[in-house]
Amino acid sequence: MKTREEALSYGLSFPDTYQEAPFHDLNWQLVRVKKSRKAFLWTYEKDGFINLNLKVDPQWRDLWRKTYTAVLPAYHQNKEHWNTVVLDGSIPDAVIKRMIAESYDLVTDSPTKRIYEAVKKIPKGKVATYADVAEMAGDRKMARAVGNALHKNPDPGTIPCHRVVNSKGELAGEYAFGGAWKQAQILESEGVEIVGNKVNLEKYRIRNNT
Repeated sequence: MKTREEALSYGLSFPDTYQEAPFHDLNWQLVRVKKSRKAFLWTYEKDGFINLNLKVDPQWRDLWRKTYTAVLPAYHQNKEHWNTVVLDGSIPDAVIKRMIAESYDLVTDSPTKRIYEAVKKIPKGKVATYADVAEMAGDRKMARAVGNALHKNPDPGTIPCHRVVNSKGELAGEYAFGGAWKQAQILESEGVEIVGNKVNLEKYRIRNNT
């Protein structure tokens, strides 16, 4: 991703967003959330490159800056909570998209954000189904969204998606962070018994233990 158009197009792919140039200066093009009018993606040209200002969780801020030389403390914004991403071609597109998505989540009460917070509540030694997580996140009907969110989990160490199983207690055949065997290995290390690639929901399901 090197162009403003690519960045703006991706930002506008999120629900309820719109583009704006609020400073009477077309060099500054923002993407905002409609209801709150909060901007999560700022784009501008500086020193021959398109730059993005993105909101960032403080626990990720310094990691991004240390990993990529093109990620800097934010230009003209709070450097504790915003990073500048220089589109010089050195950062993989998937990483840039992840940073934009995280910025969006931080300024909205997005379903993805609520799903991650729900998964964090599953204690060690317990599991929850996709529907359980959806209900904990506020809408039992979005079980499919839970699967999509966990597949792109930005921080498996903090968001324990290995503790989520299907309605039959079966492990994920396509567990994104090492396959079903890896999910089983982690669960067993936490005291959850796996038999035939399944968990006994009557024994380990969080909803039966609250």
